[in-house]
Amino acid sequence: MTTTSKAGHPLPYDTYREAVERETLRFVEAVRGADPTTAVPSCPDWTLADLTRHVGSLQRWFCTLLTRLVQEPPRSRDVELELPDDVREYADWVAAGVPAVAAVLRDTDPGAAMWAWGEDQHARFWARRMLFETLVHRVDAERAVGLDTDLDPALAADGVDEFLVNLPFAGLFAPGVTKLRGDGETLAFRCTDPDGTAGAEWRVRLDPDGFRPLPRAGGTGEEPGTDTAAVRGPAADLLLLLYGRRSYREAPFEVSGPAPLLDRWFALTAF
Repeated sequence: MTTTSKAGHPLPYDTYREAVERETLRFVEAVRGADPTTAVPSCPDWTLADLTRHVGSLQRWFCTLLTRLVQEPPRSRDVELELPDDVREYADWVAAGVPAVAAVLRDTDPGAAMWAWGEDQHARFWARRMLFETLVHRVDAERAVGLDTDLDPALAADGVDEFLVNLPFAGLFAPGVTKLRGDGETLAFRCTDPDGTAGAEWRVRLDPDGFRPLPRAGGTGEEPGTDTAAVRGPAADLLLLLYGRRSYREAPFEVSGPAPLLDRWFALTAF
């Protein structure tokens, strides 16, 4: 797997652009025709209608930000949604927005400077963020309606990277993140896939003033040592674990280190 830079984007921008469209259509396929009042277990208190509105609204919001190339945090999140009155039409409403999303991502310079809540202050941040927001919610929808689900290991590994790189900046909407402190403990997340993602590793360190991702293996800076805790598993499972869709106590994972440290990490990073 390609080693990422500090604001790393190991996958080409076109990969994100194409995957957003593909994942959105897979999401639509999962929810279309399903009972909109179906509960979504991985999104407490949400129904399929709530989840579908969220995905469509967020994509339209991201497109607005990209079209304007905003240079500072927006004061309002109001956008014209043209949301159908009938929740049974929400799936078609999401699908109808796909051409506009594709056009915005195609026409936007990924290297254009713009505001983003995460580390990478460029337009490409939003394409990458839109992908993983959509991909994880596609899994939520499929599980809610009883469908089998799958994730591409390379995309999942990049999603792990995207999550951990941006997590230190997520305190605005995930206040627990600001409480992630320690005395130098390190946590490692390692891929065990039998393909190109095998051996990919991400490490974070908890310090008295907060936490930070450590440089990836093979780069400059600190190299892997003896970690306080580690979780090993397939990239897809690691991604869902970080997003709170799995537990580290489940079968796919090999775990070492004290459970209280892991429990605290996952409790404070939930959003």
